[in-house]
Amino acid sequence: MSKKKIWFDRQENETLEDCFERIQRLGYTVVARREKPLFEQVGEDYIPVKQLTQFQAIKNS
Repeated sequence: MSKKKIWFDRQENETLEDCFERIQRLGYTVVARREKPLFEQVGEDYIPVKQLTQFQAIKNS
């Protein structure tokens, strides 16, 4: 039986602890983390705006 994995995005103004608690309340366990930079184009340059954090989690049985 395979476990369902989904990605959760950390919300604006949410701490990492708050995000972990939200994921656990939904019945999931975090198994991976990834961060993606978000850029904005200004002229010909790309300026980093913020860092997006995502957590991959599996459903608890």
